[in-house]
Amino acid sequence: MPAITAGAKFGEKPTVAKGPGEPSTNLAVKTVIAGSGGTVAENDFVQANYLGQIWDTAKVFDNSYDKKRPLVLQLAAGGVIDGWRYGLAGKKAGSRVQIAVPPSLGYGKEGEPQAGIKGTDTLVFVIDVIDVFNSKSSAKGKPVAQSDASLPTVATNTDGGVPKVTVPKAAPPKKLVSTYVLEGDGPELKADQTVLCQFQGLVWDSGKTFQRTYGSGRLSQFALAQMQQAVKGLADGLTGKKVGSRVLIVVPPELGYGDTPPSGGIIKKGATLVFTVDILAAM
Repeated sequence: MPAITAGAKFGEKPTVAKGPGEPSTNLAVKTVIAGSGGTVAENDFVQANYLGQIWDTAKVFDNSYDKKRPLVLQLAAGGVIDGWRYGLAGKKAGSRVQIAVPPSLGYGKEGEPQAGIKGTDTLVFVIDVIDVFNSKSSAKGKPVAQSDASLPTVATNTDGGVPKVTVPKAAPPKKLVSTYVLEGDGPELKADQTVLCQFQGLVWDSGKTFQRTYGSGRLSQFALAQMQQAVKGLADGLTGKKVGSRVLIVVPPELGYGDTPPSGGIIKKGATLVFTVDILAAM
């Protein structure tokens, strides 16, 4: 494996030497720094910083360190090159992993011309696995007092299970409400970002759930800019909230579905909606 000649600490942008001799036709994987966090498995979402370069020339074709925004992706077929899928499986969050990816497990015979990758190039990646998320993930922030009796109360369990929501038997607020249930310490969500989350949506009047990911075996990811066109109050309520938080959002009709709710569902015209969202990562 090519030597890491600078930036050897986890989280530092590495400098990697040119490949020594002919690369293997098989995937090569080396744990440079062993982490102690959650273990990565197939179909999990991974948050990572990375640098990628070409074995023969040491030309860097991409890196996330300069962008100051880690990559979040799902280790699923079709979502990422197979070299990452196989190379990161079984690794733990907090690890630095170096992998050498032959064309057959990278971009194939076509390569990736826009990145300057030929179909014969073996690729070298250094990957800092920051965190791993799956359907059992929850926000891990600190509980915040829920003292307003006019608002729903939300459970603070962090086991990935469904947080119980108790809606008061009272008239809903007329304005958007967005408040922390668990307050994380991550960066604030920006309006141009995509959020990876667990969430549930309920109707205020009935307390019935119309959609949720908690306990479903999957996570949700959506762009806040696109959510502005669907449920504006949900997008507005998440913007500015910290990653790692559970947020209670109460959406009045004019910022929800108003007089045009989804057909055939339990949401009726003029419904106030209640959401709990566990913000796992920003993409």
